[in-house]
Amino acid sequence: MSLRPFTIVIAAVIQALVGLVAAAGGLYSLYATITGQVSAVTSAIPLAVFGLGVGALLVFVARGLWELKDWARTPVFVTQLFLAVISYYMFTGDQYLFGAVLLGVALIAGAAVLSPPTTAVLFPDETLQPRGKRKQ
Repeated sequence: MSLRPFTIVIAAVIQALVGLVAAAGGLYSLYATITGQVSAVTSAIPLAVFGLGVGALLVFVARGLWELKDWARTPVFVTQLFLAVISYYMFTGDQYLFGAVLLGVALIAGAAVLSPPTTAVLFPDETLQPRGKRKQ
């Protein structure tokens, strides 16, 4: 039996998918630059590099969460906060379907990474000790 709870699986998979989508956006920007579909190459190339870099970083964090590294919890949650902010701007831009999907993804992953089973596995020392006896 694995020590990895289902909530970590959900959060890690969603984080990896978000990273892959960011990398795909970077690849698309690079493709559009190479094929001459962009009007400003000077902004498209940094956008491609940024998309690929962010995608790689998000997948790295997802792998850290999958491997039960406690440091990965915060970046996963911060990513979900950014997704929630992006979904807000999608709602204000009348893109309700994409905004709703993005907000749903952010809420599911955020709840999964903050859930008690995730906390118990990532921080076992803090969840097993009584309140008054925790390490300082």
